[in-house]
Amino acid sequence: MNMISLTIDGIKVEVPEGSTVLDAARKANIRIPTLCFLEEINEIGACRMCVVETGARTLQAACVLPATQGMDVKTNTRRVRHARKTVLELILSNHDKRCLSCVRSQNCELQRLALELEVTDETAFSGERTEYEVDSLSPSIVRDNNKCINCRRCVSTCYKVQAVGVIGPVGRGFRTSIESAWDMSLNDTACIGCGQCIAACPVGALKEKEESPLVWKMIHDPNKHVVVQTAPAVRAALGEEFGLPMGTNVTGKMVAALRRLGFDQVFDTDFTADLTILEEATELIGRIQNKGVLPMITSCSPGWINYCETFYPEFIPNLSSCKSPHEMMGALIKSYYAEKSGLNAKDLAVVSVMPCTAKKIEADREELAATGFPDVDAVITSRELARMIKSNGIDFLSLPDEEFDSLLGDSTGAGAIFGATGGVMEAALRTAYETITGKTLENLEFHMVRGVEDVKEAVIPLGDLNLRVAVAHGTANAKTLLESIKSGEKQYDFIEIMGCRGGCVDGGGQPLVDAETRVRMDPRKMRARALYQADEGMTYRKSHENPGVKRIYEDYLGEPNSHKAHQLLHTHYTARNKYKTPQKPQA
Repeated sequence: MNMISLTIDGIKVEVPEGSTVLDAARKANIRIPTLCFLEEINEIGACRMCVVETGARTLQAACVLPATQGMDVKTNTRRVRHARKTVLELILSNHDKRCLSCVRSQNCELQRLALELEVTDETAFSGERTEYEVDSLSPSIVRDNNKCINCRRCVSTCYKVQAVGVIGPVGRGFRTSIESAWDMSLNDTACIGCGQCIAACPVGALKEKEESPLVWKMIHDPNKHVVVQTAPAVRAALGEEFGLPMGTNVTGKMVAALRRLGFDQVFDTDFTADLTILEEATELIGRIQNKGVLPMITSCSPGWINYCETFYPEFIPNLSSCKSPHEMMGALIKSYYAEKSGLNAKDLAVVSVMPCTAKKIEADREELAATGFPDVDAVITSRELARMIKSNGIDFLSLPDEEFDSLLGDSTGAGAIFGATGGVMEAALRTAYETITGKTLENLEFHMVRGVEDVKEAVIPLGDLNLRVAVAHGTANAKTLLESIKSGEKQYDFIEIMGCRGGCVDGGGQPLVDAETRVRMDPRKMRARALYQADEGMTYRKSHENPGVKRIYEDYLGEPNSHKAHQLLHTHYTARNKYKTPQKPQA
């Protein structure tokens, strides 16, 4: 590898040829502020916050400026600081500055830069401001262009990472804004609701559709018995909202906090993750033995399901008919738990705490109502739960660790790893191996399906069967995988797809990580590590060993894929039009 040497603020630094000045500065531990920059996703030099002096007549954007041999860069001159401050003042001149009521207050990259560069209302430019209607028709995402700074990070994420591309810049100059085609609401586009645009946004222009007010209403209703469940990935990220290091497992404190919020029962979605494995593994074996549709594709990720129904409806027959784990849990709460507790389904409310904004869309699906009532009544994100805890005055860090309620709270390590890309596949392989071979699986770690490589593939020997598997995460990677199958280039038996890169651990509802922090640490890896560590510490590490799952089959469901199991735990999917009848955005 050819190396080049340059000087930044008097410090000599060597970097590989092809590096940018921003790369070189970071290697020298020199911070250059950025705003539109999102590594490997949005590297366009549009905002001009990262300008530096190089001896040229004009200042240049460090994020797109190639580092060259002998270059002398200055990052903090009077001219540079004045330019950055002026750019920031211009951005703020057309920005809704009601920061106190903004969901991103104190966690906003624009706000932080304004403090650093000492921009105040007195120094900012005044003049005309564009007023936009807030688009709140989507069940999962609210878009407020009054706070948008046109950085295009959401645009690049939607287009490059997710291969959806429903938003983009329109207009020129002062009239530029990020819009959907024909000014449609996101709800009327092919948006899959994944929320990765929210994770990319540096300000409060994009946020999840708040359901916490509905949850508070349920909790305070004396006629409602409110049950909450938490997804595997939530426990690996929630602590970040309270200052704990990224990837800290806070399962016990999370359970304690949920009880103090007033929920009547606290169940673990890991339980139905284990149940999903038994249903899905049985379905896969049945398809293989009976020459059913292959490859079978997992269906736990609603963002991926929305993508498949919209862009690849020809693969709908390949989808497992299993509901996602939280929908399975909702159905069991309103049937099995209701019977055990002497309650009526109509008096039960189920709240899901999820790392995913697409779960909000999923909960609205009419077919997910096994008892005649919605399986799940409300979905809140990890961020919404953190806000509820804070608003209730709960000192999260001082809470003692508590256990989930037992009836639907038992889980295994296989259920825990559902939150990471490859986790569903690995959990399924642990059960499929022992089911097919009748032998005990000694080495439980399937490392070939772990990690954040775009597409992972392997051939797994299961007795006389060589199972061809693949794992993709992020719908752009899913597109690549599906196209290789359509062309005949690849053949598989079983595929896991998750809608978000890294899986649920970096879902659109997880604690937000700013662009600079993402350069230093990868939340996909750090949060996943917490789940794999939880798996290693569990008494049971295979889904079919879960005592509670065994009990529910013996007492209630009969066996995997039974008639009753299909009634409660399985569903169907439908091809969707890319565009619906446009509706006017509502404020």
